[in-house]
Amino acid sequence: MGEYSKALSSYEQSLEIKKIALPSNHPDLATSYNNIGFVHNDMDEYSKALSFYQLSVQIQKIALPPNHPDLAISYNNIGDVYSNMRDYSKALSSYEQSLEIQKIALPPNHPGLALSYNNIGNVYSNMGDYSKALSSYKQSLEIRKIALPPNHPDLAISYNDIGVVYSNMGEYSKALSSHEQSLEIKKIALPWNHPDLATSYNNIGFVHNDMGEYSRALSLYELSVQIQKIALPPNHPDLAISYNNIGDVYSNRGDYSKALSSYEQALEIRKIALPPNHPELAISYNNISLVYNNMGEYSKALSSYERSLEIKKIALPPNHPDLASDYNNIGIVYRKMGEYSKALSSYERSLEIHKIVLPPNHPSLAASYNNIGLVYNNMGEYSKALSSYERSLEIKKIALPSNHPNLAYSYNGIGLVYDNMKEYSKALSYFEKARIIWEKSLPPTHWYISHVKSNIELLKKKM
Repeated sequence: MGEYSKALSSYEQSLEIKKIALPSNHPDLATSYNNIGFVHNDMDEYSKALSFYQLSVQIQKIALPPNHPDLAISYNNIGDVYSNMRDYSKALSSYEQSLEIQKIALPPNHPGLALSYNNIGNVYSNMGDYSKALSSYKQSLEIRKIALPPNHPDLAISYNDIGVVYSNMGEYSKALSSHEQSLEIKKIALPWNHPDLATSYNNIGFVHNDMGEYSRALSLYELSVQIQKIALPPNHPDLAISYNNIGDVYSNRGDYSKALSSYEQALEIRKIALPPNHPELAISYNNISLVYNNMGEYSKALSSYERSLEIKKIALPPNHPDLASDYNNIGIVYRKMGEYSKALSSYERSLEIHKIVLPPNHPSLAASYNNIGLVYNNMGEYSKALSSYERSLEIKKIALPSNHPNLAYSYNGIGLVYDNMKEYSKALSYFEKARIIWEKSLPPTHWYISHVKSNIELLKKKM
C-alpha cells in the first residue's frame, strides 16, 4: 500500500516486544531488523536500511549455522541496498555471498538460486557488462524452467530481464522476442489489467522507440497507461513513468509541445507521490530540460537541468552516475549555445565521475569521450577531437556487439572530423562504416541512415 510510516510503526512495536520477550541474539530479532530494513529501502533511505540489515546479519551469524538460508536472504537484502546506491562492486559481493550459501544449503534447482543469479545479472547489466548479465539471467531462467510451472510470473521476469539486456546490446529482434515471451506468460497468469502487464507493454515500447518505430512505441505506452489508470491510484509513481515514456516518443518525433505536456504530467504526479528531493523528480526536470534544449530555449533548459542537479546533490552520493548524467546534459546546452569552454568543463566533470564509479569499458565512459570529441570538433581542435572519438570507439568495441548502432555513431563522428580536416578519403571510409552498421541494425526509415547518406553525398561532391 506504500504506507511506510504505518509499516515502520508496526514493525517497531513488534521489535520492542521481541526485545523484552527474547534473548538478544534470537533469530526472530534478526527478522524484525530485516523487515524494518525493507521499509527503509523502499523509502530510499539506504543508509538506514543497510544499518538494519547488518544488525540482522550480526545476530544470524551468532544464532544460526554458517550456511543457513536466512543468512543468504540477509546478504541478498544488503546487495539490494548497495545496488540501489549504485555501489555495484559491493552489491555483487553481497549477492555472491548469498549465492554461495544457497548452493550449499539448497537443492540445485531451488528458486532461491534463480533469484540470486537474477540479482547478479542485474548488477552486471547496470555495470554495462552485458555478456555476463546475459549469462546470469539465462542461468536463472534455466532453474526456473525446471522448478516452476510453465506460466509462473517469475519466468516472465527472466524473459523480461533478458530482453532488456538484448535491447542494450542493440539486438532488437532478440529483445522483442524475449519481451513478448514475458508478456504471453503474464497474459495467462495474471488478470488483464494487472500492473505487470503494463510493465511489459512499456518494455516492448522501449525497444520500438530505440528502433525508431515511434508510432508502435506510442501505442504500447498508451496501452500501459490505460491499464495503470484502472489498476493504480491516480498519483502512483508508475503512471509517471508511463507519461515520461510517452514524452520520450514525442520528443524523438520532434513534437516538443506534446513531449513537454507528457513530461509535465509525470512531474506533477511525482510532486504529489514522492518526497521533494526524490531522484525521480530530478528525472522529470531533466526530461523537461531536454525538450527546451531541442526547442532552442537554452535558458529554460539550463534552469531545469540545474534544478535536477540540485536534487541529485542532496539525494545521491557525490560520485553517483546520475550526477554525471546531469553534468553531461548541462554540457550539451552550453555546446549548443556556443560556450565551448563551459561545455568542456561540464563534460569533463561527468567523465571524472564515470571514471570513479564505472568499470573502465562501460558505455557511459564512451559517451563522455564522444561528447568531449564533439566540443573539440566545434572548437576546430581536430587532433584532440579525433583522440576523444577514438577513445570512445575503443570502449564501444569492447563493450558492445560489432553491429551496435552506437558504434556507427562513433564512426560518423570520426568521419565528420576528417571531413573538417579535408581528409576526404578517410572521412568517406568512416561514413561508410557507419552506414553499413545502421542499415543492418535500424529500420530503413530511421533518420540516422538518411543522415549518414547525406554526409556521404556531400563529401563526394568535395572529392
